[in-house]
Formats: sequence, structure tokens, C-alpha cells
Amino acid sequence: MVAVTGPVRVLFVGGLGRSGSTLLELILAQHPDVCAVGEVVHLWERALGGDERCGCGERFTACDFWQRVGEHAFGGWAAVDRDEVLALKAEVDRTRHIPRLARGELSADQLAPVRRYADLYTRIYRAATEVTGAEVVVDSSKHASLAFALRWAPDLDLRVVHLVRDSRAVAYSWAKQVRRPEVVDSEAYMPTFSPFTVSGLWTAQNAAFHLLAARVPLVRLRYEDFTADPRGTVARVRRFAGLVDTPDALRVLDEPAVPLVRAHSIAGNPLRFSAGPLKVRQDNVWRENLPPRSRAVVSAATLPLRLRYGYLGNRRTDRTEAS
Repeated sequence: MVAVTGPVRVLFVGGLGRSGSTLLELILAQHPDVCAVGEVVHLWERALGGDERCGCGERFTACDFWQRVGEHAFGGWAAVDRDEVLALKAEVDRTRHIPRLARGELSADQLAPVRRYADLYTRIYRAATEVTGAEVVVDSSKHASLAFALRWAPDLDLRVVHLVRDSRAVAYSWAKQVRRPEVVDSEAYMPTFSPFTVSGLWTAQNAAFHLLAARVPLVRLRYEDFTADPRGTVARVRRFAGLVDTPDALRVLDEPAVPLVRAHSIAGNPLRFSAGPLKVRQDNVWRENLPPRSRAVVSAATLPLRLRYGYLGNRRTDRTEAS
């Protein structure tokens, strides 16, 4: 075990779901200087509450990594009052609380629950680095409200990757029914959302990260550019995270492809259970399959930020996810 005494370096991947965070996280996790823990925001309900499968394939209670993390962070997961954490989460970690969390200062009464909530994550991140010896923890929770809460943690070196994907591609993805393989005892699916709902979520989440950029180090990344140049993108993200350039970190993108090292990730895209090899390719299926009415709704509702991000309907800029 490696003792970590200074601030814990955390790379938080933010944005709206179905924007490629699992793919980016999985590639980053192929080098031992990175520990990818998935969407920790869901740990309290899905891992502690549902004993769902970790990205390694084991249930949470059977995963040696997460049991060691729990021991180092809290003296064991049994010491965590899940109901108390969920109540604290409701008090702190909601989109409607972002205006308050974005302030330059908080009163003592306002700051106390935020610090208590952020400390839970800090303990998990610190334990993950101690257990693995990694330099950086990647949390792909995506929720802007959590990122805003974490900025108040005194012992975190927080850096944010704002991951953006064309709203029309995101709307098409959220309309599909996707099974959740991490749920063992029953058949469960990810939620689906209407184009109008996705438009509101996409706009709110991405706009929030523009606000966060004034408070913490943040780099914005279009997923379409990631799929066009995965090697250059991953190298750029690693430099932003303070990691050294090394060819070994990009071996998973080499030809012939090498087997994947599974990350101990909580929640996320089913891709995290893949044994590889990993292929990054363009997928423009939404262009043909997104119904015209849905396209019109999303295009109009998200127009201001689509223009800002360069999504002008040009096929060159409409490259989307692949795995």
C-alpha cells in the first residue's frame, strides 16, 4: 500500500450520459498510473444497496479492490450509513443546488454539509490511490452538481474533462433500450428519455460546466474529435491530468490490438465489461435512424450550444461514438 499524504489528484469526467465517458475512462485505465473507478455517484445506491457487478465482473461485495478501498476509507463498508449518505446527497448533490455551489463563498451552515459530502468521495479516491499506487483517480460520474460539490473539498486536486457529444446523437442513444448487465438477480434496463427531455438535460448539464470552468481547471473535449483522433486526445487528457507522456499508455490503441485490462468501475456503459480488443470507430447511425421530428425538436432546443460547439449539421463534425 502507498500512503498518500497530499491532495488526491482526481480527473472528473463531466457531461451528459451517452457521450463516451466509459470509453475514454477505459482507455485511460489501461496504464497503472491511472485508477478508474467509474461513476462513484451511484456507489451508494447501486453498489452498497444493490450489490451490482463491478467492471471487473465480480459483485461489489466480492470485489477485492472495492473491499480494500472500503477498509482503507471507512474501516469497512459496514461502517457507512447508506441512508445518511443518501440524505446528505439529496441535500447537496442536485442540479438545483448548482447556483449556490458555484458561489465564491458559502456560509458556515451551507459549507458544512457540502464538505461532509465531498469528504466521502475524497476518502474513496485517496483509498483507491493507496490500494493501487496510481497517480490519478478517474471518476466518470458526469453529474455537474457533484463536480461543484467536490470543488469545495480541501484535499482534492480536482481537474475536469467536460465531454460533449452532438445533442442529436445523444438523443438517439437515450431513446434506445439498453440492458444493464451489472444487475445480476433480475433483468434491468437503463432509462429512456424523450427528445425534449434529453434536450433540456443536455443543455443544463453542459451549461453548468461552462460555469464550473471559472472555478476549477477544466478542458473541453468533443467526443467526435476523440473518435477522429483517439491517440492525440488521450495524450492530451493525460497531460491535463499531470501524467507523463509514455507510449505504454496508448498501447491499447495499437495494431494488433492488445487485451483490455478491466477497470474496477461502478456503473456506466456495458462497454466496461468488454474483454477487448478495443476498437474506436465512427458510428453515424443516428443520422439515418433518428426520426425527423425528433431531430427537429433536438436541433431547435439545443441550437445555442450546438452552434458554440461547432455542430452545424456538417457531416465532418457529426462523427460519433464507436467501440
